[in-house]
Amino acid sequence: MLKVHLIAAARPNFMKVAPLYRALCHTDWAAPVIVHTGQHYDANMSDAFFRDLQMPPPAFHLEVGSGSHAEQLGGVMVAYEKVALSERPDWIIVVGDVNSTAACALVGAKLGIPVIHLEAGLRSGDRRMPEEINRLVTDAICDVYWTPSPDADVHLLREGVDAAKIDFVGNIMIDSYEMMREAIAAERTREALGLLDSPYAVVTLHRPSNVDSEAALRPLVNQLLASAAHLKLVFAVHPRTRKRLEDFGLSGMLEAAPGIILTAPLGYLQFMNLVCGAAAVVTDSGGVQEETTYLGIPCLTLRENTERPVTISQGTNRLVPTPALAAHLASVVEGRWPKGTRPVLWDGHAAERCVASLRRRAGLARTTGHRRVALA
Repeated sequence: MLKVHLIAAARPNFMKVAPLYRALCHTDWAAPVIVHTGQHYDANMSDAFFRDLQMPPPAFHLEVGSGSHAEQLGGVMVAYEKVALSERPDWIIVVGDVNSTAACALVGAKLGIPVIHLEAGLRSGDRRMPEEINRLVTDAICDVYWTPSPDADVHLLREGVDAAKIDFVGNIMIDSYEMMREAIAAERTREALGLLDSPYAVVTLHRPSNVDSEAALRPLVNQLLASAAHLKLVFAVHPRTRKRLEDFGLSGMLEAAPGIILTAPLGYLQFMNLVCGAAAVVTDSGGVQEETTYLGIPCLTLRENTERPVTISQGTNRLVPTPALAAHLASVVEGRWPKGTRPVLWDGHAAERCVASLRRRAGLARTTGHRRVALA
């Protein structure tokens, strides 16, 4: 049996790991092991996602916690190296672009354990973003690249990656949605918040560029207040954002606004139940850009760039500067938002293609040659 470590650290990681974990469990040749680094740990944002996605508790919890980028990277490397040495896996699969992704890839590379990067090749072109550095570092040292979209293949090839190491598997985030579609529909979050009879938008913000300075966050809050006069907003407040709102004296303004509903961080089922009924989503998250494109829901991304350009070129996502947020939400209400299409291989079967890739690359299945398009 191949021992396969699946590394998880943050909400999007859990959603990418869940369908892959399930698919590997259904084989007779792989033993998947979940490793939770604890990089982003909050019971509402971590335990709830494991529960919602019907995954068992992690086999290993590194409990690294918060800290500076250097502290997190170093902490994860030290803690995970001990696990990898004592419980040496045959393969390590890292996902996404958080500090734990790069840290565990480094551990695997230094110990001679083959590393696969799920969601490889995404690029924003903005090295001011810590996530971009993590993507570049991870893709410089891993052994196999599972890409979610054709632009990711292009980036890797341009950077000199051997085409034989790249497998275009599609978007595994969609697998999680399809896996949980019925449970999401059965959730009663919209009903509990009184949202069944009126249009609303979902808001989720956490990136330092938007929330860590008053100069950035105050104008954003003002735009939300202006928008709430015409469209109800449900703001699922990330712990980081909540602290900044309190630090800058902005919490009271949002709490007093009649058109804004503030909630604690939500589990995956609750959050997606809200998203599925929303007129629009306002976010700075990467994963939400993908989910809204798949569902055909307008997405207003408060960033200067995105590592998921396919959500703009083909989907319903648009980059929106803070001063224009209220005006863009008004366009949604007026029905003037562009329609989108689903990108290729965003079909709920990415995990199956990942499993086929791993089996072939582990030498457990005879191959008839390398295919950079879709794996059978």
